Amino acid sequence: MAKAIPQLIEGEWRESRSREFIEVTDPATQEVLALAPKATAEEIEAAVASAKTAFQSWREVPVPERARLMLRYQHLLKEHHDELAEILAGETGKTLADAKGDVWRGIEVVEQAANIASLMMGETAENVARDIDTASWIQPLGVCTGITPFNFPAMIPLWMFPLAIAAGNTFILKPSEQDPLTPNRLAELFIEAGAPQGVLQVLHGGREVVDSLLTHPDIRAISFVGSVPVGQHIYRTGTAHLKRVQAFAGAKNHMVILPDANKDQVLSNLVGSSCGAAGQRCMAISVAVFVGESKQWIDALRAQMAELRPGPWTDPHAAFGPLISQQAKQRVQRLIAEGKAEGAECLLDGSQCSVDGYPNGNWLGPTLFRGVTTKMGLYREEIFGPVLVCMEVDTLDEAIALVNASPYGNGTSIFTRSGGAARHYQHAVEVGQVGINVPVPVPLPFFSFTGWKGSFYGDLHAYGKQGVRFYTETKTVTTRWFDESPVTAPNMTIHLK
Repeated sequence: MAKAIPQLIEGEWRESRSREFIEVTDPATQEVLALAPKATAEEIEAAVASAKTAFQSWREVPVPERARLMLRYQHLLKEHHDELAEILAGETGKTLADAKGDVWRGIEVVEQAANIASLMMGETAENVARDIDTASWIQPLGVCTGITPFNFPAMIPLWMFPLAIAAGNTFILKPSEQDPLTPNRLAELFIEAGAPQGVLQVLHGGREVVDSLLTHPDIRAISFVGSVPVGQHIYRTGTAHLKRVQAFAGAKNHMVILPDANKDQVLSNLVGSSCGAAGQRCMAISVAVFVGESKQWIDALRAQMAELRPGPWTDPHAAFGPLISQQAKQRVQRLIAEGKAEGAECLLDGSQCSVDGYPNGNWLGPTLFRGVTTKMGLYREEIFGPVLVCMEVDTLDEAIALVNASPYGNGTSIFTRSGGAARHYQHAVEVGQVGINVPVPVPLPFFSFTGWKGSFYGDLHAYGKQGVRFYTETKTVTTRWFDESPVTAPNMTIHLK
């Protein structure tokens, strides 16, 4: 029988006294891996009180000492990299290569946290008035909390608590109830690295636990990554209780393809960025916008997508794994069926996909649509599955207008040989992260992760400086300089060097 996982409260791993538990299942088999407790009100109070007490001493720890904790932590994460990836793959269904990439991108953020001393520098100015000098210091806020999604159970928690703690705050992590084993192991290694008692707490549960944290008077700041409805709820509730909130929400990412682009490069990257991780990425490409004659490549795109097959994480030949849950699979199947009913042309249908030996898995095969309009659910909703829709326009400006009309603004890409076209696109498009000949333009941690419009709510600089940047948007552009040789990365895997 599956065991209940513990929670980290007051520096100790404790079994919950809750009578309510959530089953953590293997998406490929439906085997119950563990039981996640729904934290009780008393456990939440104990965690917040412990974090509040720990803050009083932790904030006084010299910045270089905090940085050295992060150095020890990143060393342990690298030592346990493969172990973490296997835990992650088992509970998310990701291929092992994708799971390793998930862990590694989190490690990169911890490396950045080890550089916290330079990030905590303030500003000074002499003679701001006669015989008056002014200096500003960056100081920690207090108790912070992070609410993280299922799709990156290593990377996104590591986006949050290492930087917040390195800056002098204490932190309460509420990971996704669908895959909490990886975050628990991350916290175990953090304690092993020498984190003081109470600096990090880990609570499990669903909406009731989240709402308790959002409204608790002793919590100063909240970070969230997840869906649009939940992001809006977290932003509205947190700010109504006078907290700083940064909430990364949904996406509908477009890749614009110009006729002068490298065809092989386009197709390889489009297949990988739409189907990698079963499409369960907020940075996945879900809309391909073919400009002019590039629409002639759609048949070749269909042929390449048809070669992909899902499978369990133990299969080294699987292109991607199952969806996280039966509910997620049913939702994507519904959108596929609605797309057909609304008149879109289904060129490739993976809605009835099966995998030999795994009859209970949440499988969906690659799915491709053509003739999609902006009024269809396939276009309006974030699908979060291995589904790609193709749209056709005549000019680059029409493509820009299409992207800018979307309520989302997380990521976008353009593939072209033209520097002028790339420059025009990166300047005119209303999206926070832009790739030029790069399909998934996720910036490294020393740049901002910058969603716009309905993809982000709140204060991007929750632990750092405000200033005029509070009133402006940040756009991050990642460019791959054109190379005649095609780039082949069908799984969009991040490889260790």
